[in-house]
Amino acid sequence: MNRNNIWIHIGIAVILVTLAAVLGQIGRWRAALRGPDTGPQWEAVKQALPKRAAGSDRPEVIVRFKPGVSLDRIKAIAAANHDVLKDEIESVSGLSVIDDLDDADAQAVADQYAAMSDLVSYAEPNYQIRLDDPIVKNSPVHDLVYREALPRRIPPFPNDPQFTDQWALNNAGTNGGKERADIDALKAWEKTKGSDKVVVAVLDTGVDFTHVDLRENMWFRPANVPQYADNELGTFNDLNGFNGTDNISDPMDDNGHGTHCAGIIGAEGDNGEGIAGVNWHIKIMPLKFLGRGGFGSVDDAIEAINYAIDRKKHGVNLRIISASWGSNTKSKALEDTIRAAGDAGILFVAAAGNDGSNNDRRPHYPSNYDLPNVISVAALDRADNIASFSNFGAKTVHVAAPGKEILSTWLNDAYREASGTSMATPYVSGVAALIVANEPNISLAKLRERLIKSVDKIDSLNGKVVSGGRINAAKALGN
Repeated sequence: MNRNNIWIHIGIAVILVTLAAVLGQIGRWRAALRGPDTGPQWEAVKQALPKRAAGSDRPEVIVRFKPGVSLDRIKAIAAANHDVLKDEIESVSGLSVIDDLDDADAQAVADQYAAMSDLVSYAEPNYQIRLDDPIVKNSPVHDLVYREALPRRIPPFPNDPQFTDQWALNNAGTNGGKERADIDALKAWEKTKGSDKVVVAVLDTGVDFTHVDLRENMWFRPANVPQYADNELGTFNDLNGFNGTDNISDPMDDNGHGTHCAGIIGAEGDNGEGIAGVNWHIKIMPLKFLGRGGFGSVDDAIEAINYAIDRKKHGVNLRIISASWGSNTKSKALEDTIRAAGDAGILFVAAAGNDGSNNDRRPHYPSNYDLPNVISVAALDRADNIASFSNFGAKTVHVAAPGKEILSTWLNDAYREASGTSMATPYVSGVAALIVANEPNISLAKLRERLIKSVDKIDSLNGKVVSGGRINAAKALGN
């Protein structure tokens, strides 16, 4: 072999050794990304994705990873795509909220994760949720001043000054109403007026927990229940409930909607103030995920439900979540989290929506989730007619309740009328709480069945809701 050939061979050997070292380093990088899991692997390849709308600061996607994908691996996959794991939803295995640091379009990011079919069950954008209650014109009452209390007629008739305007509890047929087109509250209260051992969570804009007619019935974290802490989100000041929009602050309502719903469920009765709730005695837990403008997101709703499940597991007697909001966009992640609440024994009462449409044909969520702990609610007016704005569905909407021109609590010790299936929903939640107060050990399945089967049948609701009727508190209590 001549000298020139020797140098050629040496050069080739050097190139081969260098190439082997580079390939070995690439293998080590891939192994670091894979972590300890076995099975098919995914190589992170960041694509050029369109930017999301300016001003949006919510995490883009919610991803459910398959069983066996560890938390460390989820973090590594996210990091490889210049993303970050914002929150792991403890109540649903593998459910993760992912924030894309490049601010890419949410659907494009979701599609990229969904393509990892060996690791991911599903991925979806973090949809926005907003309140959609109708504006009712020519309502006879708006911001009300106190009126003179009428004489007490029977023992359960409360001395709250504005009780006579609460037609949903006791309909006297005034203002175009129909006598006894109500939930039969007076007769129900002969058996129970509620219990401060029962907790109902209002998943909404928060609650004005300082309101003169609510403060005695607000939930306050007991000393034996630890402060709520989340590995990703941090420690919460949850003395008064949960604020998913800002974990530093308490869940004070800055919109009014949640306070209105809370008053229907549990404004203190017979205290000489304002109105009476379906329950005179109860504990209301605020779960704030909607902000001042009535906007929120799926991940904030999920985090709030996850909090409720955690509190239930720590001994809080949380039996009902009242949800007066919705969307026509289906979220598998939200569905899985509501299912987890059912597994924890929590009834989920949901508004049917305010589009005047048929939910059998055009689904509305979360009310349309076919889950054993969900009950969907339509709205009625004073004359027992389904409200013009109310959604309905012979297969998907379960019961109806009063929901038009409903007087309840508002911000800053005020009272106001509002309309919507948002208002009908807390009547059902309130009746459910009365049942639990009367029968503390009733199962979730029996509670839901009782609500549906104890209605007052109404001809106009035949073919409109599953039960064919309006909720009846007295019948639900067997009274």
